[in-house]
Amino acid sequence: MSRLTQTAGFVASLYTQRAFTHYLAYVRHEPMAQLATRKGSQDPYAIYRQMQQNGPLYLTARGNWSTASHRVCNAVLRDRKFGVMQDEYLDLSFLGMNPPNHTRLRRLAQPAFSPKTLPAFRDRIENTVADLLDRATSRGGSFDLVTDFAAPLPISVITELLGIPDADSREFAEHGAVVGGALDGVNSLRQAARFQAAQAALHTLFENVFELRRREPADDLISRLLAAEGDQLQPSELEPMVFLLLIAGFETTVNVIGNCVLALLRNPEQWEALRADPERLAPQAVEEALRYDPPVQGTSRIALEDAELEGRHVRRGQTVFTMIGGAGRDPEVYDHPDTFDIERPNPAEHLAFSSGIHYCVGQPLARMELTIAIQMLAERMPKLRLAGPVRRRRTTTIRGLQRLVVSAD
Repeated sequence: MSRLTQTAGFVASLYTQRAFTHYLAYVRHEPMAQLATRKGSQDPYAIYRQMQQNGPLYLTARGNWSTASHRVCNAVLRDRKFGVMQDEYLDLSFLGMNPPNHTRLRRLAQPAFSPKTLPAFRDRIENTVADLLDRATSRGGSFDLVTDFAAPLPISVITELLGIPDADSREFAEHGAVVGGALDGVNSLRQAARFQAAQAALHTLFENVFELRRREPADDLISRLLAAEGDQLQPSELEPMVFLLLIAGFETTVNVIGNCVLALLRNPEQWEALRADPERLAPQAVEEALRYDPPVQGTSRIALEDAELEGRHVRRGQTVFTMIGGAGRDPEVYDHPDTFDIERPNPAEHLAFSSGIHYCVGQPLARMELTIAIQMLAERMPKLRLAGPVRRRRTTTIRGLQRLVVSAD
C-alpha cells in the first residue's frame, strides 16, 4: 500500500469518527461523546453530573459501559475480572499490561519510589522550588506559573531519579503535552506528525542515555534497569518502561500544581486559610485538588471474562470507562462535591492515583513534590493572585493548564 493511500485512509477514518462523535454529542447528547468536545475539555464536571443522574453504570452509544460513580469505579479498578489493554498509539509498558508481566516490571520500578528512598529527594525538591520562586520573583511583575514553576519542578526531579543528565525542562514539557494529548487518540495529521516527532526525539535521547549508563553506571534508576536487562527485563521492554516513568513522573504532577493553585486562587478564603497555616494545610490542599480536579480524568478496563456489575451483564471484551474525575465529585460519597474545601472533614480516598494493582507507583514521590511546592508557594508568595486569562489544555483524558499567569505583588 502506498504512503498516499495510507494517508487518505487515515484521513477518511479520522473524519468519519469525528463526524460520528459530533452526531452523538450534539444530536443525541451522549455524555461520553460530549466529553470529547471542547465543552468536555473545559468543564467535564457538568457532564459527569449528567452521567450520575443516569445511574451508577450506563451503556454508551458505542456499546461499552461507563461510570462516574466512586463506588463502581473503585470496584472495577480493583476487580481482577477486568484488565487493561495496550494503547493503540503508545506502548505504556506495565501500565498497559496485566499480570504476570505487569507484576514483573512494576517490581523493578517500585524500589525507586519507596518511602525509604524519598528523604534523599527532599532537599533537592526544596532547593529547586526555592530557586524557581527566586527566579520568578526577580523578574518582577507577573509570570506564568505553568512554564516557570509547575513544569520545571517535576521534570528536574524525575530526570535526576532516572539518571538523565542536562534535562531541558521546556523540551520535556512540550513532549509531555504532545504525549498527553495522544491519550485521547490522534485526531489530525498535524497531531500525528507532532506525536511522531516527540517519540523520535525521546527515542534518540533514551538511546544516548542508555549508551552513557552502560559505559558509566550511576546510582539511578536507568542504571539499575540496565543491570536487570536480559534477566528480569527484556531489551525491548527497557525504552517503553523509561518512557512511561519519565512522562508519568512529570506530566501528571505539573497538572496537579496548576489545577491546585487555580482552585486556591479562585477560592480566596481557601488561599487565606492556606497562607495562615501552610505546613498543616498544604498536604490537605493537595489531596483536595486531586479529588476536585484530578490530572487524569478517566481510564478504562476491559472485561477479561463475563461479569456482573451493578446488576448488569458485562460481556467478555466489553470496555468499562471509569471516569475518575466524576468519581471525585460523587454526591453519594462527598458532601458538597463541587466545593473546593481544603479542610474537608474526613474525606473519602480519591481515585486520582487509580486503585487496585495499577495504583500509581510514583505516588509517594508525587505527594511529596506537590506538598512542598504548595507549602513553599504559600510561604514565599502570600500575595499571589491571578493576573491574566486562564488557558486550559484542550484534552479530555489529561486535564491541566497550558498557561496560568499570576502575580506575587
